[in-house]
Amino acid sequence: MATPDESLDDIFQPGGRLRLDLLTDPAVEVLNEAVRLARDTRWDSVRSPHVFMGLLSVPDASVAYWGERLQADLNKLLGQFQELFNQEEGEDENFLTLNREFLSDNVIRLLREAFNRANDHRRRKITPMDLLISLLTAPNSIVAECFERIGVTAAKLTELAVIAEHTRGDNAKK
Repeated sequence: MATPDESLDDIFQPGGRLRLDLLTDPAVEVLNEAVRLARDTRWDSVRSPHVFMGLLSVPDASVAYWGERLQADLNKLLGQFQELFNQEEGEDENFLTLNREFLSDNVIRLLREAFNRANDHRRRKITPMDLLISLLTAPNSIVAECFERIGVTAAKLTELAVIAEHTRGDNAKK
């Protein structure tokens, strides 16, 4: 049985709700957008492409700079991902929230990895760049695979993200 102190080591509250106190405000905004985009694309759970779309939808300075370094139009890229991951079949009004039961296993792993990354960089809160870099470096990342198909490797995407993170000062301890 978990003690109350052990639950503080997890990104989820005991009832499954995501601990928003472990995310910066921009990271919370990204995840809220991911939920909205999952609904809009008719999915019954939030998946890693939705987190990526959330990053593109509300980019902070570091994510925007990553897009510049990639020479990508983030709005156009968002549209392409929305089209690629849109389901014709599915509910129009799915109830989704930032709760473990509405997140895919990959998103749960992504959030935990982003939290570990933030801790490794001596930050108390997950930033959008923690989400992006964790997403790009995840094993079998569907987002990275989409880029690989057009000749951009996950390693290159990650390198550009790390450069953007350090250049835009996303390491602020919050």
